[in-house]
Amino acid sequence: MINFVCYTIDFLSAMAVKRYKFNPQTKAYEAIDLPLRIRFYRFLRQLLIAFLFASVVTMLFSYFFYTPKMQRINQERDQLLLQYSLLDKRVAAATRKLQEIHQRDNSVYRSVFAVDTLRIEGIYHLYPESKYEEFAGDRYAPIIGRSCMQLDALARQLYAQSVSLDELGPLAANKEQMAESIPALWPLDKKKIRNIGKVGRRVDPVTGARGAMHEGMDFSGNVGTPIYATGNGTVTIPTGYAGYGKQVMIDHGFGYRTRYAHLNKILVEPGQKVVRGELIAEMGNTGKSTAPHLHYEVIYRGVPVNPVNYFSQEMSDADFQSIIESAKETTFEYNY
Repeated sequence: MINFVCYTIDFLSAMAVKRYKFNPQTKAYEAIDLPLRIRFYRFLRQLLIAFLFASVVTMLFSYFFYTPKMQRINQERDQLLLQYSLLDKRVAAATRKLQEIHQRDNSVYRSVFAVDTLRIEGIYHLYPESKYEEFAGDRYAPIIGRSCMQLDALARQLYAQSVSLDELGPLAANKEQMAESIPALWPLDKKKIRNIGKVGRRVDPVTGARGAMHEGMDFSGNVGTPIYATGNGTVTIPTGYAGYGKQVMIDHGFGYRTRYAHLNKILVEPGQKVVRGELIAEMGNTGKSTAPHLHYEVIYRGVPVNPVNYFSQEMSDADFQSIIESAKETTFEYNY
């Protein structure tokens, strides 16, 4: 800037035009010496004009041609925009992969372990827009704000998935024990079943009331028909409706219990360990019953569920008999 001013002063001094006046006495033109104040004002005016001219030239040059500094700034801006674009793509790819894991978690893992869908209040709701007000007014606010919102959503989904995996981890570690504890066996030989009563609302066979809720399945047969444990567990003291007559309840762990009611004879005691296929009772006609049958319930986390959903559909009669024989051997070996 100092060099520019010095150059401008020299330029104006060289280009300054002197004023002359004719002297009739000397018959010659003589130079007129202007007052210092006027000369100073004229100098400032010329300097201002020169400065404005230089500014206009600089602006025009900057508009049509980038300076090295502007080029460097534009390159840095383009690099940042490219990085944001790559970040958005990576976040989108991670979100898709996380959604696949979430889908398998709900449709496969939790179904295998019979665990309810994980619910965390508000975990999938977006943060309020006030969280991103600090970006408001910025030229690139839409780009930065979108990236931040995607990252926040991804972090929340990662947290939910980590909670889910923490819950399923212990179940996976005990998957063999759980597989043998889930009540998947039929409670009696299917060849000895005469009729099967459905689960749900029906006409009460004793009172005739319509819409009575029936929370288990009824298997009709002969008194004395063997009844087997449908999964590994511990015999507990039965609770619930007194009209069940003689009954057995087994706690299988992992949130499962089963009830066997209207029995003729009970062959196990509370606290006794039983294995899948072990003989636990005989069919009877005790309690609120109109004919010999077994009332069988599956209770998951305190809520009765349809036992049909747990029966192994691929189990053959030979497989059923094999499990019964294996249970006899196991019972004898471990002295249950």
